[in-house]
Amino acid sequence: MNTTAEKSPAGFDAQKIRRDFPILQQLVHDQPLVYLDSAATTQKPQVVIDAVADYYRRDNANVHRAAHLLADRATTAFEQARHTVAAFINSPKAEQVIWTRGTTESINLVASSYGRLILRPGDTVLVSALEHHSNIVPWQMIAAECGADVVPIPVNAAGDLDLVAYQNLLSDRVKIVAVNHVSNALGTVNPVKKIIELAHAAGAKVLIDGAQAIAHFSVDVQDLDCDFYAFSGHKAFGPTGIGVLWGREELLEEMPPYQGGGEMIEVVSFSGTTFNQLPYKFEAGTPHISGAIGMATALNYLQDLDRKAALIHESHLLQTCIERGAQSGLQRIGAPQHAAGVYSFILPGAHPADVGTLLDQQGVAVRTGHHCAQPLMTHLRLPGTVRVSLSIYNTQQDLERFFAALEKVKTFLL
Repeated sequence: MNTTAEKSPAGFDAQKIRRDFPILQQLVHDQPLVYLDSAATTQKPQVVIDAVADYYRRDNANVHRAAHLLADRATTAFEQARHTVAAFINSPKAEQVIWTRGTTESINLVASSYGRLILRPGDTVLVSALEHHSNIVPWQMIAAECGADVVPIPVNAAGDLDLVAYQNLLSDRVKIVAVNHVSNALGTVNPVKKIIELAHAAGAKVLIDGAQAIAHFSVDVQDLDCDFYAFSGHKAFGPTGIGVLWGREELLEEMPPYQGGGEMIEVVSFSGTTFNQLPYKFEAGTPHISGAIGMATALNYLQDLDRKAALIHESHLLQTCIERGAQSGLQRIGAPQHAAGVYSFILPGAHPADVGTLLDQQGVAVRTGHHCAQPLMTHLRLPGTVRVSLSIYNTQQDLERFFAALEKVKTFLL
């Protein structure tokens, strides 16, 4: 089936969106770039690049600390960015938005601060078998320190979590449940509202890794009723090195600071130190000011789009991958009930790394390997996969180029 001429069923104009992203207007190995690696990092629209550059051109100063105009403008922009994020995820208060370096640091913050606060010998942290390493290793580290156990929630052959097994694992020993909203390796959209409801009924708190969800569909932390939600700017068209931890106010108030230094203090003396109020007690040192401004600009850019139409467009692209992949002899890895943005596959008889290298030589950028999900790949008995990850700027023409390139790959490898 030739899909080149097809339009998005929602009327979404991906070609117009594509023009907002200057990096996509280049040649790679003398071929127009086809970027299919947005689960690793999304590209940045010109408005985000301009916002970061404008901060350094006009307002570069440290925040909260100086009495001059540049510092005042920088502080205003920095705190307005926090309010933008709060509105984007429907946080009751901006003070519940903590700036971090990304999802990984957000999870480490909760594990180190809240985990150390509540975990005792014999307690359990449940994580899913779908998790990225950053939602496994921090819990293992703090569990080892506290004498707790990290137990995986099983995943079935389709790539969905086994909710019956999950319910059987819940007990009064389970203190924390940590799961991703969307799997970076398979694209599985987890039923997080149900997961949260069941955890709360058992007395456990829940952290949701939203790194792969935030760019694809709307997230409402109040509707989800989660306890913590973490995500990164660079997965949602913003800069690298900036992210967010959202938490329930009462839990954040209870938690001790994660790091010590400037900004997170109220009074320091050698007889004792008192800590700053939320959100600053978790933001030691000079923050990533330009990153926060760039992230807020990216979220505003995303919010200005028709997000329902964008999701339909991405879903249509994913369905094209599934159908054309089957016709091309690809083995899709995982067939979850609900998926977003990711088509993970192997080409039988070929190593994923070789497939990725040969695609790159034709200007097609994909990701290969275990995708920082080694326990999942071990469960699937695979060394890794080839991952196509989709975004708002991808088109049916991109997929035509991808599948044409794959046919050439086959002539070399099969």
